[in-house]
Amino acid sequence: MPEKVVIVGSGPAGWSAAIYAARANLNPLLIEGTARTDVQMIPLGQLAYTTEVENYPGFPFGNIRAFVESAVDQDRHYNLPPIPNHPKEKRKRNSMSDIAPHYAVQGVELMELMKQQAINFETRIVSDDVVDIDVSGPVKKVLLKNGDPVETHTIIIATGARANWLGLDSEEAYKNKGVSACAVCDGALPVFYGKPLAVVGGGDSAVEEATYLANLKGANKVYMIVRRDEFRASKIMADRAINHPKIEVLWNSTVAEVVGDENLVTGLKIKSTKDDSISDLAVGGMFVAIGHTPNTDFLSGKLQMNEAGYIQWTKPFRTNTSVVGVYAAGDVADDYYRQAITSAGTGCMAALDVERYLADEGIE
Repeated sequence: MPEKVVIVGSGPAGWSAAIYAARANLNPLLIEGTARTDVQMIPLGQLAYTTEVENYPGFPFGNIRAFVESAVDQDRHYNLPPIPNHPKEKRKRNSMSDIAPHYAVQGVELMELMKQQAINFETRIVSDDVVDIDVSGPVKKVLLKNGDPVETHTIIIATGARANWLGLDSEEAYKNKGVSACAVCDGALPVFYGKPLAVVGGGDSAVEEATYLANLKGANKVYMIVRRDEFRASKIMADRAINHPKIEVLWNSTVAEVVGDENLVTGLKIKSTKDDSISDLAVGGMFVAIGHTPNTDFLSGKLQMNEAGYIQWTKPFRTNTSVVGVYAAGDVADDYYRQAITSAGTGCMAALDVERYLADEGIE
């Protein structure tokens, strides 16, 4: 008998969809991917690769680890990261300020909590990679790398998008140690406070990242590292960067190397695209803003996508795709916001859309 719904992906969108679908008695099956380095879809999604998550509502500073350990099944505690040593910060203005440890929820912790909540409602989980889907009939098929095809009435695609990186070994070494691909996610973290920072890229997204960083309380200086002698950004965005008192644009420049001590970024080696000369730039962090790539290769063009490869929603304020019975949630269909909370929201929407579709079709 076909599944009622199969969810492909295990980030905030996937787990939120699973929670809502499970509570609606749809008995969801979630395919979370495998922990291999040569695949796009990874268990717990990209958020599992971040450290502090300060902007997800409901997780203020406090002894969060105690709650996480009490909520998450003990056989998954091995996956929890070490507790960071944060100094007592001025923003803790309550009488509980002596409670330790004080830190923001870690990305892995947040994802393990979402997973646990879905498990508690009896979501079934398969650790395998999806290599293709067949959406040619009313009953769809999800093809797995190491298992039998799964038949289902509906599919929710929640495979997310991955940031584009420069491809430097030193960049990889300092990810989450001062190298980030999301200023909105990480820019306000204490580790960047009061330090000069660098944003790599010349498009609208790069200008948005640089402007966001430059407007933060305690912002020092933001360098924009642009490969060409002009922005790819729209004129209004380019003017915003050029005229901002805390933004300095380094034209005809690329990053040759990320420099740091054992723990944090301390600077960059900047290479001129004109004469290949190398100069040193002292910064406390680097934000890469050269775009994202949606994890849609396995779909083989079977759903309508935009020119950048993101799945397109075909109804306003709905998660419907171009194929009836197939829905998309999270960053795989969102090339604008790309936040954990917006992904979770569209995961909820997709599950509700599935529930209503199945009811309309009389599928029980």
